[in-house]
Amino acid sequence: MDLRSLRYFLAVARENTISAAAASLHVTQPTLSRQMMDLEDELGASLFTRGKRRITLTKEGLFLQQRAEEMVALADRTLAQFHAPEGGISGEVVIGGGETDAMRLVARAAGRLRDANPQVTFHLFSGNAQDVAERLEHGLLDFGLFVEPADLAGYDFLRLPATDTWGLLTRKDGPLAGKTAVRSADLAGLPLLISDQKLVVNEISGWAGQEGNQLHYVAKYHLLYNAALMVEEGMGHALCLDKLARTGSDSPLCFIPLEPRLEVGLDLVWKKHQCFSHAAAAFLVSLRDEIARKDNYAVYA
Repeated sequence: MDLRSLRYFLAVARENTISAAAASLHVTQPTLSRQMMDLEDELGASLFTRGKRRITLTKEGLFLQQRAEEMVALADRTLAQFHAPEGGISGEVVIGGGETDAMRLVARAAGRLRDANPQVTFHLFSGNAQDVAERLEHGLLDFGLFVEPADLAGYDFLRLPATDTWGLLTRKDGPLAGKTAVRSADLAGLPLLISDQKLVVNEISGWAGQEGNQLHYVAKYHLLYNAALMVEEGMGHALCLDKLARTGSDSPLCFIPLEPRLEVGLDLVWKKHQCFSHAAAAFLVSLRDEIARKDNYAVYA
């Protein structure tokens, strides 16, 4: 199973027909068909369901599609690093993370680096901690931004001088809208939306204490945007971090912090003993400088 076979397979998965994939790859249909059959023979699995007009992926094909995209992306990144021109810093820095206002600090560091080195580009991946950790493990990210609590074993990290605050996203015309803070007793029996991350659920359960068993979750969300729409439509109230959802004068929503206050730290992480590209190493220097510039906060790594 070589990279060319994987690229051919991804083209077929993308185009859904051998003829369209062959045209996009500039190869003949018999050549591409033979490559796909050889790949199936090598893996001992059927990757496609072949219909009269289109090809769809089997369960095994969907699994290979995910892995093939990761392997091809890693190979492309590696080649790009070797082919980067000498003199000056260039290349792509890939950062993954969940939704947090602390991304502003990352953005400022990235902007300062690009001002001095216009050939540096950035690729941002949005996902929860599990998504980011998996991509870090496979070498698809240079850095991950984790919201605590997070499992930092196996990582080096930079603790950012920022915190996020947990609270309740609710409608301004809802029963809790007049409150300046929300206690666990206020949430008893209400329909709640919560992040699908286990560590987050544990964190909220710890905050709620004995009243945690009275919290009624009607939905779990991956990222907050769609959950906020559900809150707007009256499905429930979302437990989330501050500064992520639109709560201005033109929004039907408001954010109310939890009581007792529940704040979380943020960490930029990377794999231990990671060999950085010149661009990734330069970004880390730029971020450290940005943190040092920001009121001389302490830095941990």
